[in-house]
Amino acid sequence: MSTGIIQNDIIVIGNGMVGHHFVEQLRNQNSALSILVLCGESSLAYDRVHLSEFFQGKTAEDLALTSETHYKSLNIQVEVNAWVTEINKAEQTVTIKDGRQYAYQKLILATGSFPFVPPIPGNHQAHCLVYRTIEDLHAIKASAAVSKIGTVVGGGLLGLEAANALKEAGLDTHVVEFAPQLMAVQLDPAGGAILQDKITKLGVQVHCQKATQVIEQGQQCRYRMVFADGSHLETDMILFSAGIRPSDALAREFDLQIGERGGIVIDDHCLTSDPNIYAIGECALWQNRIFGLVAPGYAMARATVSHIVGANERFTGADMSTKLKLMGLEVGSIGDAHAATSGAQVYTYENQPKGIYKKIVIEPSQNKLIGAVLVGDTSDYDTLLQYALNGIDLPEYPESLILPSTGEAKQLGADALPTAATICSCHNVSKGDIIEAIDSGSNSLGDIKTCTKASTGCGGCAALLKNVVDAELSKRGVEVKSDICEHFAYSRQQLFHLAQVERIEDFETLLHTHGKGLGCDICKPAAASIFASLYNDFVLKEQHVGLQDTNDTFLANMQKDGTYSVVPRVPAGEITPEQLIVLGTVAKRYNLYTKVTGGQRIDLFGATVQDLPDIWGLLIDAGFETGHAYAKGLRTVKSCVGSTWCRYGVQDSVTAAIDIENRYKGLRSPHKLKMGVSGCTRECAEAQSKDVGIIATEKGWNLYVCGNGGMKPRHADLFATDLDYPTLIAYVDRFLAFYVKTADRLQRTSVWLDNLEGGLEYLQDVIINDALGINDALESHIQTVINTYQCEWKTAIESPDSRKRFRQFVNSDAGDSRQLFVEERGQMRPATEQEKAERIDIVEAL
Repeated sequence: MSTGIIQNDIIVIGNGMVGHHFVEQLRNQNSALSILVLCGESSLAYDRVHLSEFFQGKTAEDLALTSETHYKSLNIQVEVNAWVTEINKAEQTVTIKDGRQYAYQKLILATGSFPFVPPIPGNHQAHCLVYRTIEDLHAIKASAAVSKIGTVVGGGLLGLEAANALKEAGLDTHVVEFAPQLMAVQLDPAGGAILQDKITKLGVQVHCQKATQVIEQGQQCRYRMVFADGSHLETDMILFSAGIRPSDALAREFDLQIGERGGIVIDDHCLTSDPNIYAIGECALWQNRIFGLVAPGYAMARATVSHIVGANERFTGADMSTKLKLMGLEVGSIGDAHAATSGAQVYTYENQPKGIYKKIVIEPSQNKLIGAVLVGDTSDYDTLLQYALNGIDLPEYPESLILPSTGEAKQLGADALPTAATICSCHNVSKGDIIEAIDSGSNSLGDIKTCTKASTGCGGCAALLKNVVDAELSKRGVEVKSDICEHFAYSRQQLFHLAQVERIEDFETLLHTHGKGLGCDICKPAAASIFASLYNDFVLKEQHVGLQDTNDTFLANMQKDGTYSVVPRVPAGEITPEQLIVLGTVAKRYNLYTKVTGGQRIDLFGATVQDLPDIWGLLIDAGFETGHAYAKGLRTVKSCVGSTWCRYGVQDSVTAAIDIENRYKGLRSPHKLKMGVSGCTRECAEAQSKDVGIIATEKGWNLYVCGNGGMKPRHADLFATDLDYPTLIAYVDRFLAFYVKTADRLQRTSVWLDNLEGGLEYLQDVIINDALGINDALESHIQTVINTYQCEWKTAIESPDSRKRFRQFVNSDAGDSRQLFVEERGQMRPATEQEKAERIDIVEAL
């Protein structure tokens, strides 16, 4: 072998989701093998499944699955921008574009796929793009900034994801599909029709059975798409998402076996025609099939690792069932969705007013489920998938699985699942794996997730996983309880109702009547939150102050250096020049670090405890109120400039956001709440990532609920469309009050909805149709909060007793001289431990 060539045990070409999964799995199995990753892109592995969230404000860093630091910790070498140009099978070397060569013992091709662009004249113009990589997202964003109308060519799964991206980017969006329906691979014609109707109602125009003949210069827009039937569509941007093709050019050039229609041929071990080269993911062809989902790619990665380390796991195909949300719409497809099996029998249920369509396909014997289609409601997906995957006998009346509830349980119990049943397809976790983890000492849902990685991929199996874990723990005599803590045998919701019904207003009474012991740091803040939600009493009253956590105790967020942040409320981000001057004056006087936040606030950092009352006195005199940044309650209502200034705005989003923030600013809740109001569908306020999102339309307002950012971002669900303003406010009143009354302790709205039996449809029934007959009570609760609102800082600084809490020392007004700040970029920040140590050294030397 040539000298100067860097030797490696394993080389991986490609660092997409599947390539990344391979290297992590291999390192878990073997810590000694040297691994080199050659990544053709400038970015390491990122989450392609959630690319459209880039247009909701996510960055490349947010989407990243790994980093060079992480790979270094695993002793994995990685090169970015390392495009491989040559494979020498005889010498077992690869060459990258800059001429460097690397030797391998085993080579893994994880080159993925590329977007198919139909050979249409005019398809390579400046604003004709594809939707596949981070670089593509930046190109789309740049094009969207100078475009008004965007069109996606392709109405399949990827095409609708791309349409969602254009809609998130603020464009009037069209979808052009050659087939007679959307998602023709996954859905039958009836399901496709329901999906098209729902997407059209969201403002995306769909054009099926359209074959584009040429793309020419437009008259009103940048381009004109001319169709075979003589019609045309004008658009400013064209996004091709008409399918994928395996990236097999490298393998083809260097004589690996390629399928007749493309793809690198592999066996059950994922070996190619060369015994030292494997292929995994969308570039690989197994039994004449390309698998375009991430879960089959992960299965290939595991089979390859197994073969390399001498185990016996094989790739034997993969279930292509899918459950997803497209623009907030639920879609599910399982197995033989088109009933292509000879003699198959079909049951269907359709609810046109609600846009729900369900179909199950059963085998000729009518005893086994072999396929399903779900549009508009996928709550039955997990149950149907287990019937299909595990060959479980159907109930006497199979139609009961998709019909609206008749009182008979529809969900498949955990005990009915065989040990081999797959619970998490992303990480190939079976019921048996969960049982083994429990038998090995894992005794909570969190432990199971850590041990098995179940539900840490797409998260679609979360409900089923909890059912299995609870059932198995119960079998072992482990009590599965919803008790808030050892002092109360009640959940947070039950304690809320007890306090409400019995008019309990303090912790001692609640503990005496319904609890035991002295309470703890779990039940005390929970009780404080309940009392604040019910009665809106001042949190620093004597009977309440001992229940609060540190932030509520001092009405400020404590920072890591022991100082506090000051965050005045700025409804909708609208602020006067005079107020800006006051903020600057206060920041200079008290030497505070200032930062404009993503929630349209100006945060002042570095305030000491003893200075907080004086700072707030100045701010309140200038017309500011507490921003409740320390509280589990409404934090912000973000807004764009709306129709007042923006040429695209169709409603006055600023006034709406100010009204809404002032309406709910005193509401305490199980977790923090954030809202957003956008003046048009360009969505500059990022409302669909909020707990309550409101987007203006030509006819009124669209309402979204239960989105959130954070560690597990979740897109909000479309709740109602084209609402007039009074109806919008009524729905938000009811939604917030229902959440406050029924959610668990520290439960975000997104998790609450995911755990709510009946999901979004049930929530709509309660809020819109008053299914429980409680809407008057819900609205009354919010009105009570409005009527009893007080600025907690105004109350605090007017009370001599409250002001005493902010002394650093009981017998002195002096501050804490141990706090140290240093200058950075023209402002003061807390000193690091190293900087503190250096200052001490200087003082000692002097």
